[in-house]
Amino acid sequence: MKSTSAGTLKRRLKAAFPDRELIVRSQGQVRFIRISSGMQKAAAGVAVSLLGAWCVSMGALAFSQFSATSESAALATREARVAAAASNVEKYRDNLDGTVADLARRQQFIEKMIDAHIGELPEEAPAEDAAKADPAQADPAKAGEPARKISAVLPEAGKLARLEAGQIALVERLTRYADHRAALASDTIRKLGLNPAPIMARARSKVAEGGPLESLATAADGSLDPRFQRLGLSLARMDALENGLASIPQVQPAHVAYVSSSYGYRSDPFTGGAAFHAGLDFPGPMGSPIYAAAKGKVSFVGQRQGYGNCIEISHGNGLMTRYGHLSAFGVRVGQEVDGGTRIAAMGSTGRSTGSHLHFEVRVNNRPMNPRPFLEAARNVQQEAR
Repeated sequence: MKSTSAGTLKRRLKAAFPDRELIVRSQGQVRFIRISSGMQKAAAGVAVSLLGAWCVSMGALAFSQFSATSESAALATREARVAAAASNVEKYRDNLDGTVADLARRQQFIEKMIDAHIGELPEEAPAEDAAKADPAQADPAKAGEPARKISAVLPEAGKLARLEAGQIALVERLTRYADHRAALASDTIRKLGLNPAPIMARARSKVAEGGPLESLATAADGSLDPRFQRLGLSLARMDALENGLASIPQVQPAHVAYVSSSYGYRSDPFTGGAAFHAGLDFPGPMGSPIYAAAKGKVSFVGQRQGYGNCIEISHGNGLMTRYGHLSAFGVRVGQEVDGGTRIAAMGSTGRSTGSHLHFEVRVNNRPMNPRPFLEAARNVQQEAR
């Protein structure tokens, strides 16, 4: 009877669930029955619902933890600001003498930088240039904020705090000014057809430098405030680019109406054959003044074959200008000259058919066409005016 009952149960289950097999154990034997597709879908729906509920609960828990972390971070930031403000106040309260000494060191640094690089305090650089250089510096109110806080807590230190804020504001202003001038010099060098990068690379190379050590510091421990250090670097970059610009031929070496012989191919004036002319010829009356085309140091005064009486000026970065066929010298070797300095008189010495100046521009002793330098300089000067 038991066996018959088990068989009957199997048949009934199989009839009720024809699509899936179920395992039924009876008297130690494994028997199989089927489960319908409808019941499968119902079971799957229950499983998906349970999984969705679990995901929602875990997401809520994660959001709660993230919110708590964010609030903790914000609280830590506020605590750090409070601690920094308290530290500034304590600095003024506990060591007024030390603060005065630091302010004196900062003032000495500022004065040395102005005397060495600028001469006179400049007008404020354009606001757009200030924002490009350092957006944080474009808001002068930020420099005075610490001073107001310190004055409110410690009135007797208010003047020192305001003095420090004024120094920082001036340093930031000077930094913007130096960056502005450096950008103008760099743009002008590019307009003259040269790359400013080699000029900066040569300025950074530590070749033939020396002298007694005169350290610059803004604190008693010998450290330098990063803002003051950035000012020094900006001024050094400005000087390097402006000195490089001043050393590029930009001044007409002779005041004449035209050029009688250009750079490149020509018929030689003596043989009539094809020849290469390495410069420009400026014709003029005997004794006409000759001018240095750029700032530099006189490296040669004397005679060279073909050039007659000749002067050479070194301008740095491998750049040299040569002035030939002169009738008289006005400078000596080793003399520093500026662009436009009178250096000689026009003549017809050497291999020459008449009074004129032979002018060359050489880079690493290779001749370059002087005309693009002089024409670009004229255009740049017109734009500047």
